[in-house]
Amino acid sequence: MDRPVHAARATGIATLTLDSPANRNALSADLVADLRAALADAGADPAVRAVLLTHTGTTFCAGADLKSPCAPADFLALLREIAELPKPVLARVTGHVRAGGLGLLGVCDIAAAGPQSSYAFTETHLGLAPAVISMPLLPRLDPRAAARYFLTAEAFDAAEATRIGLLTLYAENVDAALEPVLAGLRKASPQGLAATKALTAAAVRETLDRDGTRLTELSAELFGSAEAREGITARFERRAPSWSL
Repeated sequence: MDRPVHAARATGIATLTLDSPANRNALSADLVADLRAALADAGADPAVRAVLLTHTGTTFCAGADLKSPCAPADFLALLREIAELPKPVLARVTGHVRAGGLGLLGVCDIAAAGPQSSYAFTETHLGLAPAVISMPLLPRLDPRAAARYFLTAEAFDAAEATRIGLLTLYAENVDAALEPVLAGLRKASPQGLAATKALTAAAVRETLDRDGTRLTELSAELFGSAEAREGITARFERRAPSWSL
């Protein structure tokens, strides 16, 4: 059976590739479990300086798998494990990122994207809220921009994503743009990287610890609501939900 996450190592970098094109790399139970295991392996390997998270296909991550979702507590655990990993985690994006996928992108220490990428917090159009993903995102994003895009579900491009703090950088050639970043990480000491990441990710880790249980419960409550059932059903039936004006 093909697994939804593939791992490879080269010159100090562990590359983890999301490879579940049938559901646009959505956060299924299998993908989240595989990604957590691959992260743990990379974290335990003394030869690994950093982890590069990337994807196949035209979508980095479409958010929650509405047909086979992971448990909210498992997604929270994944976000915590990325934030607490004593090695930098970088995102390499060349496609679309939606909903929960933005939480995965936001918890990474460095995020780089190409010009064909696009972004949208689609939760409100499904009767949901970006509850769990708000924890790694709100400490990083411009507050006014976060309020706008969380509420409206508008799509935006890589230039805007960089302006508001979602991305570190974007470029026509994302791999070329990442070369000096990866070169710098390869030259860094493991101790130096771990201590520095603890500083730079402190606000995200604090928010996950403080609000994780409450917002995971809110997410589960919203997913079980009548409005969410209508919103998700409407999405599958390719129609507007009943509340849409």
